[in-house]
Amino acid sequence: MNQKVKRCDWVGDDPLMILYHDREWGVPVHDDNKLFEILILDCFQAGLSWSTILKKRFNFRRAFGGFNPAKIAKYNHADIKRLLANPGIVRNHSKILATITDARKFLEIQREFFSFDKYIWSFVGAKPIVHKFKKITDLPATTEESDKMSKDLKRRGFKFAGSTICYAFMQAAGLVNDHVIGCFRYREVS
Repeated sequence: MNQKVKRCDWVGDDPLMILYHDREWGVPVHDDNKLFEILILDCFQAGLSWSTILKKRFNFRRAFGGFNPAKIAKYNHADIKRLLANPGIVRNHSKILATITDARKFLEIQREFFSFDKYIWSFVGAKPIVHKFKKITDLPATTEESDKMSKDLKRRGFKFAGSTICYAFMQAAGLVNDHVIGCFRYREVS
């Protein structure tokens, strides 16, 4: 008997989305560069579908030097011009400028807390919040934790750091487990 694997409804049948859901989404991330990448990609997603960003992720990685915040923090007008001319990424001037600003602020947090990981995980008490949602429509767009994260990131000068973006980041980086309880990944990620 061939039983279909039960996944979160948002995944659909796109092989790239399935792979992302099955291997990455909701898995706790503690590597600073990977956390930076997720944060920046979630910023670029604002107003777009995650599928769009995921399809361009490789191009984003190349265009932004592997999401190395120390490199991005030094970007200048020529780099901005180069990025705006790159058809492989989302060419949004405000989001590109925000990425450069956020890279600088990210480095400040690393200096203050010795890692971005230590700082960002403090919003969830250093361990993932495990929700027990039965259907995707039960998932919130924001939470008290994402509100606090957003407020602090904005206070520190981050751009595109609204509570909804912060919550999407929390889901992607595994600060919360928002796989629905019927999804095969729910127990694996927990």
